Amino acid sequence: MDSPFSTRPSTPTVVRALILINVLAYFLYLFADEQGATEILALHNWLSPYFKPWQLITGMFLHSTSSLFHLFFNMLALWMFGSAMEMRWGPQRFLAYYLICGIGASVLHNTVVAFQLQPMLVEANVYLSAPGYTSFEAFISNHLPGSYNNTQLNEFLVAWYNDRLNPGYINESISLVNEVVDFRTNMPTVGASGAVYGLLLAFGMTFPNAMILLLIPPIPLKAKYLVVVYGLIELSMGLRNNLEDNVAHFAHLGGMLFGVLLILYYRKQDGNRYVN
Repeated sequence: MDSPFSTRPSTPTVVRALILINVLAYFLYLFADEQGATEILALHNWLSPYFKPWQLITGMFLHSTSSLFHLFFNMLALWMFGSAMEMRWGPQRFLAYYLICGIGASVLHNTVVAFQLQPMLVEANVYLSAPGYTSFEAFISNHLPGSYNNTQLNEFLVAWYNDRLNPGYINESISLVNEVVDFRTNMPTVGASGAVYGLLLAFGMTFPNAMILLLIPPIPLKAKYLVVVYGLIELSMGLRNNLEDNVAHFAHLGGMLFGVLLILYYRKQDGNRYVN
């Protein structure tokens, strides 16, 4: 039988514990000093002065307090796919898989973002050595999400355009460039999605023909096709590198990548147990 959904017992121990930890962390984060907690526990990029090694783990247990749906859908997927995988693998292997996929998601995300930040850092250094209106406008449009909708910034650009040689505007532009660099470099990442995508990958490889009813759109799809569709969507969105997209697409892909590697390792390890 290929479907894990036909006779499912109560939620297994590790999945239940992970859901509880994520929910408790959400409410503690909600009522705590959010800025201080974010600096310490949320995942920051390698290039950020706020990065600490433990954030590779703690970041996957935090969720954005501005959207309860972020937590809800991750926990729904953790319960749905994680329960089947914990019952198949047992608690120890399942927990190791979940944590490694989450850490791997953080590593890939940080590495890709650091690579994506390099052009901005180079342009910022060039600008600071020779500031000017035209190069400032280009820098802002290239590296600040939603800059065209920023009324205050547009008013500044108009004022400076009409008084190009004013040293006050030049000094303010230097401060703004430094603010953009700080904003982009120190942008935190939170969420269990990387580990959850690893679980989706594991489910699809273990129960490829299990039928899953999607929520949006509400259509049934085999697990193996769902994995491929989600993987291609994340790859496409990640390669677009849209500054106004705040979803960590390469973290999702990192969870799937490390999931593939772990499952191949598990299969080889399990196969060797029966070799004389």
